[in-house]
Amino acid sequence: MEDLFIISDAIQEEEYIINMGPQHPSTHGVLRFKVSLKGETVLGVEPHCGYIHRGIEKMCERLTYQQVIHLTDRLDYLSAHINNEAVCLLVENALQIEVPERVKYIRTILSELSRLASHQLWWCAFGMDLGALTTYFYGLRDREPILDIFEETTGARLLQSFNCPGGLMNDIHPNFIKRVKDYIVYFRKKLPEYDELLTGNVILQERTNDIGFLTLEDAISYGVTGPSGRASGFACDVRKHHPYSAYDKVEFKEILFDKGDTFHRYKARVEEMWESLKIIEQLIDNIPEGDFVVKMKPIIRLPEGEYYQRVEACRGEFGVYVLSTGDKYPYRVKFRSPNFSNLSAINLLSAGHKIADLVAISGSLDLVIPDIDR
Repeated sequence: MEDLFIISDAIQEEEYIINMGPQHPSTHGVLRFKVSLKGETVLGVEPHCGYIHRGIEKMCERLTYQQVIHLTDRLDYLSAHINNEAVCLLVENALQIEVPERVKYIRTILSELSRLASHQLWWCAFGMDLGALTTYFYGLRDREPILDIFEETTGARLLQSFNCPGGLMNDIHPNFIKRVKDYIVYFRKKLPEYDELLTGNVILQERTNDIGFLTLEDAISYGVTGPSGRASGFACDVRKHHPYSAYDKVEFKEILFDKGDTFHRYKARVEEMWESLKIIEQLIDNIPEGDFVVKMKPIIRLPEGEYYQRVEACRGEFGVYVLSTGDKYPYRVKFRSPNFSNLSAINLLSAGHKIADLVAISGSLDLVIPDIDR
């Protein structure tokens, strides 16, 4: 019996390495965490990416600018419309094309609907990560009407490809304005249920408060943007600081907290849903009349030079860099994906916590793995 206790003590002192993933429900995709443990305490986390790398940046270098848009859908697929808009804005700014005001309003409304749908899916999955299975049904219930609106206007529920250089593929559906206004009324009543069901839940509070701290300095150093960065006080909302489309025509708050723990990364996204509703509400009754696209040449050639465009995707700053030689194909394309930068802080956030906390911490970053691998 004494020998058994000696072995047990030795095991407790031993560093143990496990693989969390690449196929694991709490990594939200094909991502592998190499986790070093001492007992249940995390000593370090080493993320391994690339399991679904598709060479999208290299593929873009053999595609026209119109075709590149369809590949940005496949990065952060929950920010598909916003990613599409980034490429269009880059092309339009490079060619000094001014799109109609109608286009700017519609793009912004669709972007905020995308943000709502993304945050709803994150919320329902985050609750399920921590054992609150009911949240999954609530979140998907409230997301479904947005996907129906997308399908009716763009023809697709998830990967819309509705933006094009110079405007939109088509005008909005005749039902679009009414359905969006009806949804605002509906979700304003449903969103308080998120706090009643999960935010104030004692289990969520215990699992997220004072867990996974990220300081303002570290958020800036690691390039953690979006709600994850703003929960640490990093004022990085591209919509506020570098407005595009119709964001300079609306009033909304940049949700900032200074604590930087897992709970406040959760809270930032819930509060952002309220702000998205405000933005849509200010625009939906004021969509200007006019064209939904300007006439473009069938073959687009950007002037020789370097171009960069940033937008506020659902998880942070999404950037598109293009080096053009004047050809119809970009010479070099590079995407600045928010998920990749946000993931880089996972070891900093998790070391010293329990392995169960790693699930909550990674969930609070709202990772979408194809955006990391590209």
